[in-house]
Amino acid sequence: MQGISGPELVTATKYLAAGLVMGLGAIGSAVGEGFAAGKALEAMARQPEMRNDILMSMLIGQAVTESTGIYSLVVALILLFVVK
Repeated sequence: MQGISGPELVTATKYLAAGLVMGLGAIGSAVGEGFAAGKALEAMARQPEMRNDILMSMLIGQAVTESTGIYSLVVALILLFVVK
């Protein structure tokens, strides 16, 4: 019985690591964006006259939150295409 070793092990590990990085990064940013959108909708329901200010703040917050997902994508791509 022979297992994988050498280059095959490195390839399998980098694919597994890239998947984990992207999966956890996407979950984190999705939860953060959903939480921000939910709270913004609650605020708009309480104060409809502040809708534009709340919407701008929510969009800026979601852009910052999405950067986490983009960073995880960059790390996953580095793992896939740079690690040998």
